[in-house]
Amino acid sequence: MIVSTTHCARIGQTIALLYAFIAILYTTNYLLASPLRACFSLLFNLPTSTTLPNSSVSSILHSLNKQNFRKPQVSPLLWNTEASRPSESSWPADIDNDLVLSKAFSSSMHPPSKIVPFFYRASGELDVEDITITTLITSNRFPVFARLVERYQGPISVAIHVNNNSSEYYSLLDSIHSLYTSTPNMARFVDVHLVMDSFDRQFNTWRNIARLFARTDFVMMLDIDFAICTDFRSAMRANKSIMDELRKGNSAFVIPAFEYVKPEEGNHQVAFPTDKTSLLSAVEAGRLDMFHASWEVGHNSTDYPRYYAAPPGEVYKVTKYQAAYEPYIVFKKDGPPWCDERFVGYGGNKAACLFELYLSGISYYVLSDHFIVHQNHLYEEKVRKDERKFNKKIYNDFKEETCLRWVKCVHIIDWNR
Repeated sequence: MIVSTTHCARIGQTIALLYAFIAILYTTNYLLASPLRACFSLLFNLPTSTTLPNSSVSSILHSLNKQNFRKPQVSPLLWNTEASRPSESSWPADIDNDLVLSKAFSSSMHPPSKIVPFFYRASGELDVEDITITTLITSNRFPVFARLVERYQGPISVAIHVNNNSSEYYSLLDSIHSLYTSTPNMARFVDVHLVMDSFDRQFNTWRNIARLFARTDFVMMLDIDFAICTDFRSAMRANKSIMDELRKGNSAFVIPAFEYVKPEEGNHQVAFPTDKTSLLSAVEAGRLDMFHASWEVGHNSTDYPRYYAAPPGEVYKVTKYQAAYEPYIVFKKDGPPWCDERFVGYGGNKAACLFELYLSGISYYVLSDHFIVHQNHLYEEKVRKDERKFNKKIYNDFKEETCLRWVKCVHIIDWNR
């Protein structure tokens, strides 16, 4: 009987020790391991160009996706500057970034895209009154994007689409990593924002993402296939009148667009003109013309005859606006309307952006010393034809809605177009 009682006592002591040990482990995990996991998750969501991983991006993501990390509770306002940080009492402690972004882009395709802002963040110092190029790219445009970065040598905010249902998902992430580490200027000037979903060609959503996360007051909305030929950025920043108009937020400045008449000439960016004199010579020789001359309404409001005749330094106002006009512009980031995200695919998407900007009260002005040139590439003609047909229907409704929204039903709208 005595032996049995002693034995039971030892078992009880053992159970008590095990319980205490488990309690210590649980407490340690709660107080230490969870915050560490949150820190690593934060680093994953907001990496910097100065701490690029040695291993491939795909292996890191594969490892992270296997673990149940707690999402970092980071205010979206921290995506910009420390000065934008809200007080603790003004922002809910449990705010979820994915929730905020799903609301911000609620007009896009559903289920909502997974948006990873600042997947890579530029390491260079920024002047808030600089001009950020906002653009979007897919994997087949990486070489063209690399040339843009080297040519512009200024801030760029790019949305990169990643099809997360593709078998090439991880290899594409590796390609993005290779692109970003390919040159010092890439890491110095470029902020990369990932858009992960299975929807192709949500161009206006991607444009809005690139603009939203731009870290300067002024942006240029640019298609990736255009080459920057002149230093409009320095010229604008040195011009007090232009900068004053940009700060007011009621003006947008057009960089006229050109393309080669013979498509093969548009494959060699190194041979593109870099000043207006050379441009005019190529135009007079019949080698260069306004961009998409066959779709004249897309750019004819720029008034190319006036552009050709304009004296150096002239900035003139667009006076014959029409609803299909889709120039490439520099404007104030905050204030103007955002691109309508109903447009998916080719046709009408960019024109819709510019149309609503115009109706909101923004005037367009042409910089007569500057220009960009289209870099030739093959188009998906069958896809473009089908998507344009669909978007034309959307655009007809959009024009009427937008006109009524801004209470400016002006005569520029051709309702039958």
